[in-house]
Amino acid sequence: MASRQGIDSAITNRLGADHQFLFFAVRAQFDTETIRLWTGANDLTIDSETYEGAGTLLSIGDIEDTMEVKSTNLTVSLSGMDTTVMNLALSEDLQNRKIKLYMGYLMGGANESAGEIVMFSGRMTNVQIVDNPDGSTISINAENRLVDLNRPSNLRYTNASQMTINNSDTGFKYVQAIQGKELLWGRPSNSDTTGGGGNPGDDGERGMAHR
Repeated sequence: MASRQGIDSAITNRLGADHQFLFFAVRAQFDTETIRLWTGANDLTIDSETYEGAGTLLSIGDIEDTMEVKSTNLTVSLSGMDTTVMNLALSEDLQNRKIKLYMGYLMGGANESAGEIVMFSGRMTNVQIVDNPDGSTISINAENRLVDLNRPSNLRYTNASQMTINNSDTGFKYVQAIQGKELLWGRPSNSDTTGGGGNPGDDGERGMAHR
């Protein structure tokens, strides 16, 4: 754990402290707005960005961290939603939009972060809204970006496919031109009148005749 990327000396010191004040923060990028929430009260600043306190209304599902190269899922739920987040969940296309989960430590229990690490980084897949007399609960499901390893890229070794990646790369410019092209190797073509190719011994005999 101590060698995990993102763990600096500030986090290491907190891991060894007798009293720890943990928090979680979620950053969800929608097309028109980015939602930033954390499991505390009031506002918290992370990487010069302000996260709004959601308290116990924000809950995080189980997080799986394995040694295998595979995708893991995450579920983030928020109860008592305000109209801003509710409208985003109902009207925005959230599929494949980025979501990130932080775990951090508070400085002495105050609303000041002593350090954070990224626990999950992936893309949102779908949303579930449960409306009952006690209020509305929105659950966002997300997948780790490693899930892309199981999806076909739909790219081909053609100039058209390469242009969608980098329109200045001409490495596949002549791929279509060489499709079905006959390449002669070690023998003369029907239009070759120079006498080249053929049996290497013939060249030797003609050379001897000219001498």
